[in-house]
Amino acid sequence: MRITPLATSAYFRAKVLCSYLMALLSMAVLYLAGTTLGVRLTAAQWLTMTALLLVGLVPFAVLGILLGHLLSVDSMGPAMGGTTTVLALLGGAWGPLATGGVFLTIVKCLPSYWLVQAGKSALGRGGWPPAQAWAVIALWTLALAWAAVFVYKRDTARV
Repeated sequence: MRITPLATSAYFRAKVLCSYLMALLSMAVLYLAGTTLGVRLTAAQWLTMTALLLVGLVPFAVLGILLGHLLSVDSMGPAMGGTTTVLALLGGAWGPLATGGVFLTIVKCLPSYWLVQAGKSALGRGGWPPAQAWAVIALWTLALAWAAVFVYKRDTARV
């Protein structure tokens, strides 16, 4: 798609849409597994969780686009796996890594932390995400989008 005559905005919309379709497919499989294993939520809780997760995934979709332009095909898999693992670990996907102090303050600056919290919010543990969550997601999205557009324009200028 780098060499298509698409406008930059159309290119990014297409890439993010593809990312979201993959995310929705993964979420559907996980929701099905959860209900099979006994997870019971109201329709409102499922919808809330889905909406919060989709918002929380925006910076990760943009990160994927950025890394896709920075890395070769051979290095993309290990880089995405490593990046995802580190962000999941720091964000608390496998249990809380930080419970207080400066480290928790730092971890709260990562979008992965708020992605984990989005699932908890939908389950009624903590209410809606605070303003800090929205700010972190927005700032990461803007910073990564700026970098992705810069790298995309650099790549298309070379082609």
